[in-house]
Amino acid sequence: MSRIGKQPIEVPAGVDVVLQESGISVKGPKGEMKLNINPGIRVGVDEGVVNVSRSSDEAKDRALHGLVRALIANMIEGVDKGFQKTLEIQGVGYRAEKKGSGLLLNLGFSHTIDYPAPEGINIDLPDQTTIVIDGVDKQAVGQTAAEIRAFRPPEPYKGKGIRYQGEHVRRKAGKTAGS
Repeated sequence: MSRIGKQPIEVPAGVDVVLQESGISVKGPKGEMKLNINPGIRVGVDEGVVNVSRSSDEAKDRALHGLVRALIANMIEGVDKGFQKTLEIQGVGYRAEKKGSGLLLNLGFSHTIDYPAPEGINIDLPDQTTIVIDGVDKQAVGQTAAEIRAFRPPEPYKGKGIRYQGEHVRRKAGKTAGS
């Protein structure tokens, strides 16, 4: 039995979980999400608790058991509280500005980078060097943060670039003078 899959999921007040013939729908104060579920996985909703079980001990069903439970738990947390990632821009002249629902990034290239925000993702800028990404879908928030970071990842010599908040970048010593 999966250690993750057998754990029940508590449904907080204000969140509605509805089973459908092909999957599950979760609605809360921040939004709504749907998930299609493999027929080998069974989901039950009883009095504010969601339980996930599998129909057989086949390898495919065992592999999906914990995954489906984790996806449902992330959906419930997302529509209730939401997910958030914060990025920091470091470097002289590096900055970001809001453009519609997306970003306009100046990262030391000869051109600016226009990044449109994906559907369901909100991007805020408390200042020019901090980017806050939030949304109800954990995977979409993380993917958006990774795509923005990939424009200029932190480099090890001067530490310039875009990094996650609290990320430690190992610094390397530069060249030393010869003889």
